[in-house]
Amino acid sequence: MEKLLPCFAVLFLVAFTSTVRADPDMLQDICVADLASTIKINGFPCKNNVTADDFFFAGLGKAGNTTNLVGSAVTLANVEKVPGLNTLGVSMARIDYAVGGINPPHTHPRATEIVFVIEGTLDVGFITTGNVLISKTITNGDVFVFPRGLVHFQKNAGNEPALVIAGFNSQLQGTQSIATTLFASNPTVDDYILAKAFQIDTYQVEAIKSKLAPKK
Repeated sequence: MEKLLPCFAVLFLVAFTSTVRADPDMLQDICVADLASTIKINGFPCKNNVTADDFFFAGLGKAGNTTNLVGSAVTLANVEKVPGLNTLGVSMARIDYAVGGINPPHTHPRATEIVFVIEGTLDVGFITTGNVLISKTITNGDVFVFPRGLVHFQKNAGNEPALVIAGFNSQLQGTQSIATTLFASNPTVDDYILAKAFQIDTYQVEAIKSKLAPKK
């Protein structure tokens, strides 16, 4: 865990000194999120009783379980895990990759993402709205940025597990995985629409849906 601490500091510095914020500016010193409140606002209401634990999270020191269909695991440190992040416009994540694992094509509608490679080598990229792929191979100590809202991905390109720490300029970046959004929504998207969009047969759509359906 000690070797990760300098990386945490770098990413926090980048996030806090950013001149472009995805979230609205704060109007007071702190506004610790009351996650149990039934009041619905843009963000979370402030709670009254604040402790140091509201600003603390120990979860990024533990490797995620990558034994899944895509071979990666994302551990988030956002406002839902650290209530003290409410109104501060910053959050983090740890992403672990098995050998051959990917973080599938996805978007963050509310944040730009910056990743710092702790271990391993990854092929990363994003696609612009002009349908241009911007990609690069990155390794230990490298940084790469994924602009807000653009589809992006990462793949472990090495022969060992990989690890990155990610920073976001939002307290709750939001994530839409392209495949699960289209093929595993509730209720599901009509088979005809997906078949027409991807130029495949409806039985192939059903096969994909069955693989991506949430496990009961």
